[in-house]
Amino acid sequence: AFDQAIGRLTQLLSAAHLEEGRWHTRVRRALVVLLEQFDAEPDLVRLCVVESLRAGPRVQERRRQVLDALAAIVDEGRRESRAGSEPPPLTAQGVVGGALSVIHARLPEGALVELTGPLMALIVHPYLGAAAARAELKRPVPSPAHDNAPRPGGDPFKGLPIRFTYRTARVLATIAEEPGASNRHIADNSGVADEGQMSRLLGRLRDSGLIENRGQGQAKGEPNAWMLTDRGQAIHTAIAICVTP
Repeated sequence: AFDQAIGRLTQLLSAAHLEEGRWHTRVRRALVVLLEQFDAEPDLVRLCVVESLRAGPRVQERRRQVLDALAAIVDEGRRESRAGSEPPPLTAQGVVGGALSVIHARLPEGALVELTGPLMALIVHPYLGAAAARAELKRPVPSPAHDNAPRPGGDPFKGLPIRFTYRTARVLATIAEEPGASNRHIADNSGVADEGQMSRLLGRLRDSGLIENRGQGQAKGEPNAWMLTDRGQAIHTAIAICVTP
């Protein structure tokens, strides 16, 4: 689920960054796309920025690859730096790490798109200098309500009564891939060793209207058979859609 969510965001960022314009203009455009997407889907930013820190080695490696790719985009600013004033080699990694820390700290408070100016100032300062950083701070900030890509049917996360995590996304992905999956199969695919923990998580997802049991269950000695509801499918789609290049 993390790979798919990251793939989706990467495509959005790439489309914005590859448009014509100078480096700082393309980076600002991509940053606005990212922050607006995070504002529209708060659980997506928690999955990518927060939950990925607590995930396993495979996700950690994927996260490192993504951060390296973002650092490479930031370091393109070196081409526009004045000769002799280029920043040190690890500047881009520090800028990306600092930007993520700011986003992480801001999560409980308000619209992330309002950070566009300060984050752009952080990004351009090492490459283009203080004057360019001040100019980024003065540029108008997009309205939090602005959305270039409205989603039909509204936000499926709105009013969700449970906290959405990487593990929750993995459970929904397993059921989406194999409708009718049993508790044990979902637990194995999601990395949940404790049967009681798996049962409680499935119960919360059922009570939240994201999954339903089509099996006979323990009452008749048969395994559960879990299916996504329409809302569960909408949420899974929101974090898992990744258009194949």
